[in-house]
Amino acid sequence: MTGPLPPYLTRCPWAVTDPLYMDYHDHEWGVALHDDVRLFELLVLEGAQAGLSWLTILRKRPCYRQLFDGFEPAAVACFGPEKVEELLENPGIIRNRKKIEAAIQNARAFLKVQEGFGSFDAYLWRFVGGKPVQNAWKEMAQVPASTKTSQELAKDLKQRGFAFVGPTICYAYMQSAGLVNDHLVSCFCHARLSA
Repeated sequence: MTGPLPPYLTRCPWAVTDPLYMDYHDHEWGVALHDDVRLFELLVLEGAQAGLSWLTILRKRPCYRQLFDGFEPAAVACFGPEKVEELLENPGIIRNRKKIEAAIQNARAFLKVQEGFGSFDAYLWRFVGGKPVQNAWKEMAQVPASTKTSQELAKDLKQRGFAFVGPTICYAYMQSAGLVNDHLVSCFCHARLSA
């Protein structure tokens, strides 16, 4: 993130309620992501967010980065039962055993995908033909919670051993990682990301 942009810019309505949301919206959400470590981080955080607000996750992200070894998949894949218990004691993250264990399980599955496809990036982006889907929503009510593509991604990830990857989580992941541009057409980010 490179800092705040002028508050008078027109943004997606969800992004104007908190400075942290605004910064995330302006610099990260919907930007095409091709770095495997960042893609893994986002996958873990989207799973952790299930049932919670994304703002809660953004506030805890610095602690997650520290406790999850910078989200290096190979490091997280080596976490054992003692590490799980240690993580469950830390209020800086979401202390949910299933979500923590899913992050470790997903790290191991992530490494297998990297082996099979050369990178997780190569695996993931083929679901959208290698380039972001450009939507043109005029209001938030038009933005879907899931799509056929997110359903296909969820099914494929589950078959590969991933957890906490339902169609809704996968669509939020696709939005965050820039596989789809779901900024409203009135938002200043829409034109920038569709160029």
